[in-house]
Amino acid sequence: MKSLQAFVKLKRKEAGLTQQEFAEKAGVALTVVRKIEQGKNDLQLEKVNQVLKMFGHTLAPVSLKQISKNETSEDIL
Repeated sequence: MKSLQAFVKLKRKEAGLTQQEFAEKAGVALTVVRKIEQGKNDLQLEKVNQVLKMFGHTLAPVSLKQISKNETSEDIL
């Protein structure tokens, strides 16, 4: 399963957009796109979902209790 970071970067590049162009189309600040593509942990779910909506996806909060012992949060994506 691809990480959020790899997914967003790949999709943005497939669309032929710079980070700035993509941020404008998604309606978020350039720093949001940069943080996602750099794999930063201090992201707001609302902003991440604005970006993911460009590709027809969203994320929902996940409780650690919902993740099985053999699964990681990255597997949920």
